Amino acid sequence: MDDHAKERTAPKVAIVVPCYNEEEALPVTAKELLSLLDKMEADGLADSSSYVMCVNDGSRDKTWATICSLHDADRRIKGIDLAHNRGHQNALLAGLMTVMDNCDAAISIDADLQDDPQAMVRMVEDYRNGIDIVYGVRSSRATDTWFKRTSAHGFYSFQKAMGLDTVYDHADYRLMSNEALHLLSEYGESNLFLRGIIPQIGLKTSIVKYERHERVAGESKYPLKKMLSFSIDGITSFSAKPMRLIFLTGLTFLIIDIIVAIYVLISFFAHSAILGWSSLMLSVWFLGSLILMGIGIVGEYIGKIFIEVKNRPRYAIREKLL
Repeated sequence: MDDHAKERTAPKVAIVVPCYNEEEALPVTAKELLSLLDKMEADGLADSSSYVMCVNDGSRDKTWATICSLHDADRRIKGIDLAHNRGHQNALLAGLMTVMDNCDAAISIDADLQDDPQAMVRMVEDYRNGIDIVYGVRSSRATDTWFKRTSAHGFYSFQKAMGLDTVYDHADYRLMSNEALHLLSEYGESNLFLRGIIPQIGLKTSIVKYERHERVAGESKYPLKKMLSFSIDGITSFSAKPMRLIFLTGLTFLIIDIIVAIYVLISFFAHSAILGWSSLMLSVWFLGSLILMGIGIVGEYIGKIFIEVKNRPRYAIREKLL
């Protein structure tokens, strides 16, 4: 432990909770998080000024009204209301940037409490020992379906192959010190993939493992279609390897085409060429599919460039409860 780590006292902790249509879960979530803050304060782990910051991401139900009601009952529940639905990553960033100048450490967790809140105790302990970023990592995926478990592991492996530096089995449950938050604020991209950005910050990190639970209430906001879109965004936001793979694939087929062309010419001059409709059609369809896939991947990158160059605000806050 270095001298700087020894100087860290009980931090002022801000728990950031992105919310989208979570009116059913929030009362349960708020009660459990406040109870946890009370326990950490009693144990001397967290300062008495610690609080919970709920971010309403343009919910269509009574999520904001619920946050207001919870704030009236306990001022440690604070909130910001985004003017539009901007997606989980932007909502999370809005919360982190709002608490940045009013906390020593921020912990992000989803409102469904599938990520075990008790892991926060070990996160804060690591922070006090000099760690700036503590990743919450699932200890197992035994509760997932076979398809979800296999697809998740496949995606992490694919990310690594594409050159993306992410933490295996980590979502967005993490602690970040005030220093880490300020460094995060310097990243200005509009195509947010925090799981890829935060490992690039480069401060001291650690991992806390926990068991994942069922939702406390409500329904999942991440169906397969949304998770797939999120995965594609993550890869195309941090790696140019897909475009390189298109070039290498094209180069490979060019070599094959040259070999086939030599064979066809030899067959032609030897008067043994046979017109093959089936092989021709299969080749056309196969190469056509590759071309369309290639255009689609390049289009993903061009679309991201289009969004980035406009430099529009990533979110707009309509109202604050501080």
